[in-house]
Amino acid sequence: MSLFNKVVVKTLPLVPKPVVRYFSKRYIAGEYLPEAVKVVQHLNGIGCMATMDVLGESVTEKDLAGNMLTECQNVLTGIHNEKLDSNLSIKLTQLGLDIDYDFTLKNVRDIVEHARSLDNFVRIDMEDSSTTDKTLSIYKTLREEFPNVGVAVQSYLRRTENDVKDLVKEHSNFRMCKGIYVEPEKIAFKKREEINASFLRLIEIIFEAGSYVGIATHDDDLITGSYRLIEKYNLKPEQYEFQMLLGVRHEMRDRILRDGHRMRIYVPFGTYWYQYSVRRLKENPKMAGTMAKAILFRNKGK
Repeated sequence: MSLFNKVVVKTLPLVPKPVVRYFSKRYIAGEYLPEAVKVVQHLNGIGCMATMDVLGESVTEKDLAGNMLTECQNVLTGIHNEKLDSNLSIKLTQLGLDIDYDFTLKNVRDIVEHARSLDNFVRIDMEDSSTTDKTLSIYKTLREEFPNVGVAVQSYLRRTENDVKDLVKEHSNFRMCKGIYVEPEKIAFKKREEINASFLRLIEIIFEAGSYVGIATHDDDLITGSYRLIEKYNLKPEQYEFQMLLGVRHEMRDRILRDGHRMRIYVPFGTYWYQYSVRRLKENPKMAGTMAKAILFRNKGK
């Protein structure tokens, strides 16, 4: 990361919201469901599946968590009514995990049950390490009752290999991602080589067990490595999928589709777009630097 980009990332909170919105709109499908529906319709039209995500996390009031519950159910109903090829992703802290475990479990059960009634699927996202045990506990509880629920796991956590070996016994449905939260070295791999090695090792464990996995990455090495494992285990396209974020690496997305693999795009939307956008820009310092240069250039020309 260049020094300029590092400085930009650290000063992102000072950037006016309209500027952040302009440069991050490629990553966000709007603030409201009808906007997100149009984005998913476009993605479906070019051969991509989708997973829709109502932005928001770390809710600390039951009323707000209840609003999130309603929004998630509305998304599932919208997907059904519009006949979209999409499922739903949720974060447990948006549904009350920081408030009360049983309250959250009930909220998630209501969402998964609604999805089942519409023949759809819900993916539970993984958040920072403080939530991992509770997230897996809620997932396992619901998995016993519902076949239409899956969970995300993170290859940078040292514990994940043991978690995956446990979860494949129940033929769990996974999303495999690297992980984005800042964690101490004691519990998380820090080097790219270690994280990537863990990612591919975990994918192989899942393939070997015959479980389904969404391979969520934009990393060339991980895509190439996953291709090799798909060939090694002679898998059919319906036994796995690739996943990418909205607005990221369109050329790679299209190449994966041309190669005959299924692709699902993560489509976030909602009024909490600013918090999500800042996080995405921090993850992509090059984009943040481009944004800053554009602002400087514009101001210089006035």
